[in-house]
Amino acid sequence: MHTQLVHRSAVCPRRLKASAKLILALLLVTVFVFSIVVGRYPITIPELLSTVYSYFFGSSMGHSENLETVIFNVRLPRVITAMVVGAALSIAGASYQGMFKNPLVSPDILGASAGAGFGAALAILFSLSVFMIQLSAFVWGALAVMLVYLINTKLINTKLNYEPTLGLVLSGILISSLFSSGTAAIKYIADANDKLPEITFWLMGSLSAVDKRDLLNIIFPMVAGFLLLFLVRWRINILAFGEEEARALGINTQRLRMIIILGSTLITAASVSVSGMIGWVGLVIPHLARAVAGPNYETLIPVTFIIGASYLLLVDDLARCLGAVEVPLGILTSLLGVPVFLIVLRKNIAGWR
Repeated sequence: MHTQLVHRSAVCPRRLKASAKLILALLLVTVFVFSIVVGRYPITIPELLSTVYSYFFGSSMGHSENLETVIFNVRLPRVITAMVVGAALSIAGASYQGMFKNPLVSPDILGASAGAGFGAALAILFSLSVFMIQLSAFVWGALAVMLVYLINTKLINTKLNYEPTLGLVLSGILISSLFSSGTAAIKYIADANDKLPEITFWLMGSLSAVDKRDLLNIIFPMVAGFLLLFLVRWRINILAFGEEEARALGINTQRLRMIIILGSTLITAASVSVSGMIGWVGLVIPHLARAVAGPNYETLIPVTFIIGASYLLLVDDLARCLGAVEVPLGILTSLLGVPVFLIVLRKNIAGWR
C-alpha cells in the first residue's frame, strides 16, 4: 500500500515521448559508430561492416588483419570503456544531486575520486603493474567513502546531531582533503624525471592505454552499481520531500541513502581506476538530462546514462583527433564543462526541481 502510494506520488506527470526515446537511442548508436571509424587510422563504413562480418562469420571477403586489430583490440575496448565511464560518472552525479537535494553535487562529493587518486599515485610510486594501479585506485576510492560514512554515523550524527546529508558533506570534505594532501605528498617525494610525470598524467585522466583486460576488470563493480541505482531510481524522488515526509510514506531513508552511496561508489571508483580523474561530467550531464527528461528519476537515470555515454565518447574522440599528441580527458571536460555550467547557473539552479 505504502509502496504504491509513494510510487504514484513521486512520479512527475511529465513523460518522455517515444520520439525522444528513439532520438536518444539513435544518438548513442551514431556516436558509437562514429567513434569506431574516426581517428588517426580512418576507417570507412563499408570497411567496418566487412571486417565485422569477417570477424564473426569467418569470411575472408574484405578481411584485413590490420583493420581487425584496430577495431577489436584498440578502438572497441576504448569506445565501450568511454561509454561506461561517461554513463557511470553521470548517473552517480545525478543520484547524489537527488540524495543531497543540491544541484552543485558531483560524484566526488564523498571522496571517492580523491581516494582513488591517492591509491593510484601510491601504486605508481612503488612501480606496480597496471592492474595493481587500477586495483589500488578502486580499493582506496571505496575506502575513502567508507571512512566518510563511518565518520558521519559514529561521530557527526551521534555527537553533533547534524542532519544526515549535511554530516555526509562535512565528512566528505574532510576525507577528500586528507587524501588530496596524501596525493600531493606522494608527488612531492616522487622522482621528478620518472614517477612524477606518470602520476600527473594519470591524474589528468585518459583512456589512451585502455584494452580488453581493463574493461573486464571493471565489469562486475559497474554492473552491480548500475543495477543498484536503476532499482531504486524512482525512490530518489521521495528524498526531495524531506526526511520526515519520506519516512511517513514508508521509506527507510537511511537504508536508501546507503544503497545510493554504495551504487555510486562502485561505479565512480571503478571509473576513476581505469580512466583517471575526469571532472565535470557528473556535475554537468545530469542538468542536461534533466532539461530533456524532467526531474523524475525513473526517467532521468536512463536518459542520463545515454547522454553521459554519448558525451564522453565525443570528448574522447576530440582528445584522440585534436592534435599530434593526445589531450588528457580531464582538461577537455573542464574546458567544455565550465561554460555549460555557467549557463545552468544563469538559469537559476535554485529552482531546479
